[in-house]
Amino acid sequence: MPLQIGDPAPAFSLPGTDGRTYSLDGLADKPVLVVVFSCNHCPYVQAYEDRLVAIQRDYAGRGAQVIAINSNDDVHYPEDSFQQMVARANAKGFNFPYLRDASQATAKAYDATHTPQLFVFDRARTLRYTGKIDDDWQSPKAVTRQYLRDAIDALLADRAPAESQTHAIGCTIKWK
Repeated sequence: MPLQIGDPAPAFSLPGTDGRTYSLDGLADKPVLVVVFSCNHCPYVQAYEDRLVAIQRDYAGRGAQVIAINSNDDVHYPEDSFQQMVARANAKGFNFPYLRDASQATAKAYDATHTPQLFVFDRARTLRYTGKIDDDWQSPKAVTRQYLRDAIDALLADRAPAESQTHAIGCTIKWK
């Protein structure tokens, strides 16, 4: 059953492209945690990478943390291999952890279906927003609704996001 608003964040412990291992418990000090299911090859993800870097930059000082998780099958999609993830993170200047879910267990625990797909948790690690980043994946200049920024702002102000769910668009997760 998909994660519902109000559900707790499923635990994870995954290797990052920076050589560290990241876990849900290890991020407990962050008042807002944004879990983005991502990958290298999806054009929707590629269109949002710079926006995610900007969001992490803009909110890091206030304690919000973005993490990206790549769960795609890397046998049939070799561009999503860990080695290629490291190269992509370096080339794009990711300022957030980019994690590999090789077993796909984390994607299954979150019931993630698309890249990019967001799960935004409050300090208690309760799901408060899920869906997409904004309302125009093709052009940052055409965006009129910034769902992720609005959710982070609300949670940092101890309020519920005005919108708790939108429909994630993008590529489907490539299952083994």
